[in-house]
Amino acid sequence: MENKLIVSLSPHVHSGDSIQKNMYGVLIALIPALIVSFIYFGLGAAIVTVTSVAACVFFEWAITKFILKKEKTTICDGSAIITGILLAFNLPSNLPVWIIIIGALVAIGVGKMSFGGLGNNPFNPALVGRVFLLISFPVQMTSWPVNTFSAMASVDGISSATPLALMKQAIHGNADALKEIPDSLSLLLGTNPGSLGEVSALALLIGLAYMLWKKIITWHIPVTIIATVFVFAGLMNLVNPEVYASPLTHLLTGGLMLGAIFMATDYVTSPMSKKGMIIYGIGIGFFTVVIRLFGAYPEGMSFAILIMNAFTPLINTYCKPKRFGEVVKK
Repeated sequence: MENKLIVSLSPHVHSGDSIQKNMYGVLIALIPALIVSFIYFGLGAAIVTVTSVAACVFFEWAITKFILKKEKTTICDGSAIITGILLAFNLPSNLPVWIIIIGALVAIGVGKMSFGGLGNNPFNPALVGRVFLLISFPVQMTSWPVNTFSAMASVDGISSATPLALMKQAIHGNADALKEIPDSLSLLLGTNPGSLGEVSALALLIGLAYMLWKKIITWHIPVTIIATVFVFAGLMNLVNPEVYASPLTHLLTGGLMLGAIFMATDYVTSPMSKKGMIIYGIGIGFFTVVIRLFGAYPEGMSFAILIMNAFTPLINTYCKPKRFGEVVKK
């Protein structure tokens, strides 16, 4: 009686995929952006990233062992490491260590483990931590060190306006603000101030290409977000090009690429069906542009993803796939 045959619910699909394999695949895709952040922000980027990852892994282990009292921890599946890196990618490189630790605690403790851990969280944990820090420490979260090749650039504490801040200034009446935004090539390469992982669109696109190649994600969410932002921002630019930036500038600035590629595509918090993914992507793109143009914050990507995370259960209910053997009424 020791060797019992246990049959799980269907479908019984055999493949080489696993949670751990996909998580570490995402980590590989994050490497180009991580390297760029180290090159551009130097020691500050390394401190922020290591602190964030170590804190996220520690809090997941501690909560699992001492609060949930589970013998088996999930720190080796890669999800806590990804949360730590993505949280770091949404932070400035001169952020104090103690604030990073608070962000990691909120991301793991509130955004993930309070709902039961991986697979149960309704919101992206890294974004929960990032938005909490943005609301709680707005000054520290919006003080951007100058992006240079100097290894000590982030220690100097010199700050400058991000492209998104300049876009917001143009909307509020500064007619010359749009002229100060770097050209598209600079935005693509990332030679502008911003959070660690959001500055280089090229590095993030390389990560997207890798994940599509390895079939870790599908094209539906990132492409839909990018297309929606391009169309909506393009229409506003046509209405008044002196106030509203070009759609290409919107795509290459802020956390749009980071959010569209790595955060909106989170398996747990995004819809399951392809139709649902497209609806989800359109919603994120629309809310991002609305918040950027008409909201109080220069960036809207984080809030847009969290809003659509909340709609994911409803989208999944609306976009249920046909059951096997179901008779289709004509």
